[in-house]
Amino acid sequence: MSQLPPPEHVAIIMDGNSRWARERLLPRVMGHKAGIETIRRVAEAADRRGVRVLTLYAFSTENWSRPRDEVDALMNLFSETIRREVDELARRGIELRFSGRLHDLSTALQDQIRQANERTRVSARAILNIAINYGGRQEIVDAIRELARDGADLTQLDEASVADHLYTRGLPDPDLVIRTAGEMRLSNFLLWQAAYSEFYCTQTLWPDFAQADFDEALASYQRRIRRFGARPEEVSNRGR
Repeated sequence: MSQLPPPEHVAIIMDGNSRWARERLLPRVMGHKAGIETIRRVAEAADRRGVRVLTLYAFSTENWSRPRDEVDALMNLFSETIRREVDELARRGIELRFSGRLHDLSTALQDQIRQANERTRVSARAILNIAINYGGRQEIVDAIRELARDGADLTQLDEASVADHLYTRGLPDPDLVIRTAGEMRLSNFLLWQAAYSEFYCTQTLWPDFAQADFDEALASYQRRIRRFGARPEEVSNRGR
């Protein structure tokens, strides 16, 4: 039986930064800084493996309830990382895209996000999508509200109409969702889009997640048979 081709879209729930710092008796922000370094190496590995879209769950709508100093540190890290990486991403032909309730972010960060996307989307061949101030349930609610504002007949909605109004409009659904740090839940991430995604969970904390870990996740995915709700006897391993 042939293997599946590499996934076109991989989404990652980057969990374990705080635990990584706590185990080393470090401030939580040091775990987040270490996690930023992991983003760079995983993004590079994804690009080398032919993954066209990589979506990273960076900050959820629930994360605002964290201590204020931690939230401020995270926002500063986002800003610093965008500033540092945008030219290199543009050089490599990777669009930096952002998904979430961006209008709730600071005006300065909104401007930086918009400029980074404009800088990188010209002639882009791949996409690094950052889910920031993102919540899957809120995304669906926002999509319905937008459809209503546009005058859509809500009694006639279909799946394609809703998908076209999600934060991730224009992106394929993820083929593979990876979660680090041993947790086995979606945590309000891509609830609509992950309906038929394959899942891969690892005990490895996000700051320790290496290229070998990413490769193992891809290998696990490629060994599977994707059924999309069909009975096993109706499915052939065609790499859909």
